[in-house]
Amino acid sequence: MKKDVVKEIPVYMFLGFLESGKTTFANETLIERGFTEGDPTLLLACEEGIEEYDEDYLRSKNIFVEYLDEEDVNTDHLLDLQAKYNPTRVMIEYNGMWMMDKLFGIRVPKGWTIVQVITFVNASTYDVYMANMKSIMMEQLATADMIVFNRCDENTKRAEYRKGIKAINRRAQVIFENQDGIAQVDDEEFELPYDMTKDLIELSEEDFGIWYIDSCDNPDKYVGKQIVFKAMVHRPSAYASNEFVPGRFAMTCCADDIAFIGFKCYYEGAKNLKDRQWVMVTATIGKEYYPEFEGEGPVLKATKVAMTSPASEELVYFN
Repeated sequence: MKKDVVKEIPVYMFLGFLESGKTTFANETLIERGFTEGDPTLLLACEEGIEEYDEDYLRSKNIFVEYLDEEDVNTDHLLDLQAKYNPTRVMIEYNGMWMMDKLFGIRVPKGWTIVQVITFVNASTYDVYMANMKSIMMEQLATADMIVFNRCDENTKRAEYRKGIKAINRRAQVIFENQDGIAQVDDEEFELPYDMTKDLIELSEEDFGIWYIDSCDNPDKYVGKQIVFKAMVHRPSAYASNEFVPGRFAMTCCADDIAFIGFKCYYEGAKNLKDRQWVMVTATIGKEYYPEFEGEGPVLKATKVAMTSPASEELVYFN
């Protein structure tokens, strides 16, 4: 007897606080760009902002809007909506004040698969939210596949924001949108403090952060290069005996947000290393697939790991 094949229903999530631009983007995507191409689409709006949906017009395009309160976010209600509309795709404008486990912690209809998460940020209020609603903000940034800063002007600290975000979510694409709504993918290269024309990169202590960010963004240009740098040892319990992470603690978005950053390193003597030891690593940079980042990223193959003194500054800064 054949089993029923569950059809995948792609789910697109829009995150961000009130007035961050979620509804505007959804309207533009659904209406102006014809994203749904007439296929039945369920749009779940978890908050009502200043921008509204033209429900009658959307319905004429086979797009159905349902507004959800917190108590509506449960398995039974979502199953009812799935049965009512039988959508081929789902778009969720999530409430910026809800933690992600409000949705991720429940069973969703069969086939619902999150394929893209976009976080919208009002650049003019970013620092305020990071200072006062840090845990929610960090969750929205760490979960995203794409992060859109809108309402940017000449005072927007683009480089600082981008470096901080890449430290906590290196797979996310970061876009800055000007006041006129024109988006610019922020893929400009850093002015690197080390010489990329040489086969050997001798990394100074203070340059670890910029090397980490640039190699995340541009892994191909580092493949085959040798590198020497000072780092702290971290050995995750799930790693094999020949694997460890030589990295640094970095200040990401503010003083209270410290994260350990670094790349997996293969080294035959890794099993003899201990967490928080300081080492001088000599390695060749390669590239491999990281399931957690859904893509390829830098990896190190060390030829030498020697004990050394601690860095003069324990923390790496991005600004």
